Amino acid sequence: MNNIILIGMPGAGKSTIGVVLAKALGMQFLDTDLLIQKEKQSPLQVIIQTEGTQSFLNIEETLLLSLACEKTVIATGGSAVLSKEAMAHLKAIGTVVYLDVPLETIEKRIKNMKTRGIVFDGVTSLRDVYNKRVPLYEQYADLRIPCSGRFESTVQKILNHL
Repeated sequence: MNNIILIGMPGAGKSTIGVVLAKALGMQFLDTDLLIQKEKQSPLQVIIQTEGTQSFLNIEETLLLSLACEKTVIATGGSAVLSKEAMAHLKAIGTVVYLDVPLETIEKRIKNMKTRGIVFDGVTSLRDVYNKRVPLYEQYADLRIPCSGRFESTVQKILNHL
């Protein structure tokens, strides 16, 4: 269990915080959304639109279940928590850190939801996605970090808890 897995809403800062955290800890960094895009040679939103939501979730789950890294900070896609199997695997290989960002902040950060690659999974608004996923983030988290300030302060909070 020497990996740190970041979970949270799209726009929570998982990728940005992950890079800074990995540098601070001398660890590797991995962004699962980027791995999916590389594998499929297409942006997330295009994958969701052309292959469908369930296909995208299957691709994501398969990728997450295949992770076998050490000493790595892993930024997951916001929909990772929709797979019980993937989350069980992630918890087995590391400490799961939930970046808890208020909905109002998420709404300010996400400028264009149509190109962001967000899985809506049967709901129609960002608020609905938030309300559906927050209980899952809380369920799977080993550590919950309230994020209301700058990215640097969030990284410091994580370092303090680890």
